[in-house]
Amino acid sequence: MTEVKINKEIFKAYDIRGVYPEEINEDLIYKIGQAYAKVVKPKGKVAVGHDVRTHSPQLAKALIQGLTDAGVDIVDIGLISTEMLYFAVGSYGFAGGLQVTASHNPAEYNGLKMVRDEAKPVSSDTGIYEIRDLVADNQEKVSATRIGEIEQKDVLEDFAKFCLGFIDINVLKPLKLVYNPNFGFEGVVLKKIIELGSLPLNIIGLNDKPDGTFPKGRPDPFRPENRPEFIQKVKSEQADLGVAWDADADRVFFCTKNDHFVEPYYMNALLIKIALEKNPKSNIVYDPRYTWALIDSAKENGGQAVISRVGHSFIKEKMREVDGVFCGESSGHLYFKDFWYADSGMIPLLLILELISKEGDLDILLKPYFDKYFISGEINTEVADGEAKIAQLKEKYADGKIDELDGLSVEYDRDWRFNVRTSNTEPLLRLNVEAKTKELMEQKRDELLALIRT
Repeated sequence: MTEVKINKEIFKAYDIRGVYPEEINEDLIYKIGQAYAKVVKPKGKVAVGHDVRTHSPQLAKALIQGLTDAGVDIVDIGLISTEMLYFAVGSYGFAGGLQVTASHNPAEYNGLKMVRDEAKPVSSDTGIYEIRDLVADNQEKVSATRIGEIEQKDVLEDFAKFCLGFIDINVLKPLKLVYNPNFGFEGVVLKKIIELGSLPLNIIGLNDKPDGTFPKGRPDPFRPENRPEFIQKVKSEQADLGVAWDADADRVFFCTKNDHFVEPYYMNALLIKIALEKNPKSNIVYDPRYTWALIDSAKENGGQAVISRVGHSFIKEKMREVDGVFCGESSGHLYFKDFWYADSGMIPLLLILELISKEGDLDILLKPYFDKYFISGEINTEVADGEAKIAQLKEKYADGKIDELDGLSVEYDRDWRFNVRTSNTEPLLRLNVEAKTKELMEQKRDELLALIRT
């Protein structure tokens, strides 16, 4: 193993990500495994999985070595999507789990997502920074009275059966589906689900062969430059629906048969309706980036909307606190109470397939949201001092209703509102604007950007 100088910046708020092998390699990940054992102190078996990246298998091997040298018993669940790690930890009652992945980052990156028992996240507030400091301080090797044991387990079939339990497979109609896993593992998962459920789907793949070199660049379907190929495939195949995941499949995006790439905000409003039909009079959780459609959908479907800070650790904590059944982030992360409050890319697809089988065209189902709620999409601007800019905006819009739960949110009744936040990882301000008309949204978006960028 090659020694590396520790770059503390790779330890993010919710995960660990860095360039391989300069910032993260086998030596470092061994030490992270040791530190995880010391910080989390798992009282039982810990699951370890990895994504399709070319260096992920050897990193997983080194991680397992670090954990077992510290006396932790490991269940090696191999090549998986990130949601399958959450399933394994939750379903089998493991004491924790680690997934070697850099999510939607380019091929030269790698990293880790970590959970405790019941798939509870290890984040900056609950252990990542403690792990960082142990590794950076070159902690002494964690030795144990016994070396941890390693067993292999294939969780794909159990996960597929679990996902099928979210819907009534008997109502599914024959549908043509374009699927784009962005060279990740989710296409394999989809095929297993179709096979086990005998689902009447005609599937057409795009970027569907697992390939950790990511030959078309960053495996993130939400980036505008990655959308046209996906939209064109749905159109050319005359499909009923298109679905796309990022490379580790914890985010999901949809395209309608009328070639409309759907902002997650609108899908989230529709999924709130589904969640409340299945769980009447329940709480849903939302964050301050976009709010009106989510609050309205909860109210119209007999539920209650509860706000949370942005970020999966905050959202999962809030969902547990208020017994929330669902949360959808505008980034494409979708969380379910019945999935250990974790995010899944596959469960939403099955719910939408069930919905359109019962109620028809997705464009028609989404039209009420498209016609009423107008949004800017998240706009990122590099700034030297984000907090100073936010202070200026707070003063400028002091006559609006101000909320500072997460960044700055300002609302003017139901005319327009915005949220602006600093990035956790980059010198960026993230702006989201919504308004009652497209014209007003564009006017206020441009007005805010002019202030931010001067």
